[in-house]
Amino acid sequence: MNWLIKHRVLLLKTLIHFCSFIPVVLIYYFAVLDQLGSDPVEEVIHFTGIGALNLLLLTLLVSPLAKKFKQGWLTKIRRLLGIYAFFYACLHLLNFLFFELQFDFSLFFDEIIDRPYITVGMLAYMIIFSLALTSLARLRKKMGKRWQKLHNFNYLLVILVCIHFYWSVKSEIIEPSIYFMMLFVLLYQRKDKFKRWLKR
Repeated sequence: MNWLIKHRVLLLKTLIHFCSFIPVVLIYYFAVLDQLGSDPVEEVIHFTGIGALNLLLLTLLVSPLAKKFKQGWLTKIRRLLGIYAFFYACLHLLNFLFFELQFDFSLFFDEIIDRPYITVGMLAYMIIFSLALTSLARLRKKMGKRWQKLHNFNYLLVILVCIHFYWSVKSEIIEPSIYFMMLFVLLYQRKDKFKRWLKR
């Protein structure tokens, strides 16, 4: 029991690695075998996008759980969840560029301008790219207080991703609506923090 307590962060990080990486391997494996239905491209793009969103929501869940159950060590896994969210977001973008546009970047820029959900998605990607880049310990130390200000954009990031998801679906709005409700609950947990920001 003492061994489990001592190594709980390592064990939980190992579980996160397993649960985050293995599904990616499987989705591409099934895609190669043509086992993803009539539109495998759509399945892969959706899977990686929704994976990024799920991981982002988990990063928001860590602090409320750590506070409620007085388990401060849980915050040590938040960075790893964020890195995997970035990993999924990169795959999501690359899938779109490769399968839908065949890396036609002129068409890609046209899509960003013409399609609002892609505009929002790229804005979200730029934010998560900045957060991932500055998650390195050396940069965090060098940035000082500016690091926390930048990483507060995580809230805007998740809102933008939910909007991107909502706008990207053509008719089915139940799933994105559920994600909006989960986001609202997680942001509501931080209402006191947002009130302090407004008073500044």
